[in-house]
Amino acid sequence: MNQYKIEAGTAQHIGNRPQQNNRVALLTGARAPGYLLAVLADGVAGGSTAAEQALHTAKQLFDEFKPGEFASVERLATLLRDIVHETHVVVKMNGLATQTEPHATFAALLISPSGQAVWAHVGESRVYRFQQAECKSRTSDATYIDHLVDSDKLPAESARNHRHSKLLINVLGNSRKEPFVAIGNHADLAAGDAFLLCSDGLWHFFTDAELGAALSKNAPRQAAELLINKAGERALGKGGNCSMAIVKLVKPPKDVPNYTVQKMGRAV
Repeated sequence: MNQYKIEAGTAQHIGNRPQQNNRVALLTGARAPGYLLAVLADGVAGGSTAAEQALHTAKQLFDEFKPGEFASVERLATLLRDIVHETHVVVKMNGLATQTEPHATFAALLISPSGQAVWAHVGESRVYRFQQAECKSRTSDATYIDHLVDSDKLPAESARNHRHSKLLINVLGNSRKEPFVAIGNHADLAAGDAFLLCSDGLWHFFTDAELGAALSKNAPRQAAELLINKAGERALGKGGNCSMAIVKLVKPPKDVPNYTVQKMGRAV
């Protein structure tokens, strides 16, 4: 039995934009009791269309997922990849029908009842893993840059500047290029571990240490409120959509003995 309980929450703020193009959700699977899936998608072109599709696809495939007694990291990672690629195909098809090309970034975290965490990301949305207040890992473009060097035979410097080219942008819905999914994982989860999924409208304004301190010292709801308010201050009227999902593992409450006085039945 895991020696922790999960506290989780999501939050969003429109920032200084005309509309909210981010979507975020915490999901449970119909056939996967004890599993938790957090998903965040940021619509970077075409409004919120692609982001909404990412959440719809995630819910559909997660409900179909049957882990059995134990699901390996590889199976969990495959589920996340399937969500990305199914979303990508549907978004492209819808784009053809509407003569548009909506895009979205993607970040997801899947936690199993056996104490495993597997995460995936495409584009600028991030996944952070903290232990107490210390940032142990965060997603970045490093793996994608290596992929560009290997698959597209690009010089390393050109790959690092990939965001300057629309032909190379790593998003869901890009009709010119398949999305590259970066995967990470961590086993033996314990109380004190915490995860943050967030859009660039949030992480752009904070150091890793600041994010870790906010999550460590506060419950998810209070941490989200603090971070959104501070991001708004630091944006100076130029902030983008700000969205996040927070998942914290905390010590379960101790069992409290029941000392209630009860009336005894009469012996027969």
